[in-house]
Amino acid sequence: MSVSAINKRANFDYDIQKTYEAGLVLLGYEVKSVKTGHVSLKGSYVTFKKARGKILPEAYLTNAHIPLYQHAGKIANYEPTRPRKLLLKKKEISYLMGKKDEQGLTLVPLKIYTKRSFIKLEFGVGKGRKKFDKREVIKKRELDRSIRTLTKSSLKIRN
Repeated sequence: MSVSAINKRANFDYDIQKTYEAGLVLLGYEVKSVKTGHVSLKGSYVTFKKARGKILPEAYLTNAHIPLYQHAGKIANYEPTRPRKLLLKKKEISYLMGKKDEQGLTLVPLKIYTKRSFIKLEFGVGKGRKKFDKREVIKKRELDRSIRTLTKSSLKIRN
């Protein structure tokens, strides 16, 4: 499993409650671009759109930036931030729609990676953090880091 892109802000801006894995429907030159690591999840999110003739809506990755593969040549009307369909089961879609309708919950992409020859998206159900929550997370991280360095230095002194 090789990771192509990670959304670093997701764990800072959201409190991720549960993660899911979904396949991505991409065009051939988009697959090559993702496999070379040219993808950005910054500002992207998961939405649901009603499809013609279907009862349940379909899940889409919106606003993810996948630039045109550099060796693909010229492709007319290519849009790097177009919505891309996610492959999920019907039960997962209905459950996620219910979670998205709850107050304050969002579906946030966490990372894009390859699993065997398939490109997968890991996304999570997250609740947005307030500014004071973010400060608390930073303080906790700094405290944990200082404790780790102190315990490592005390172990070196004893030996």
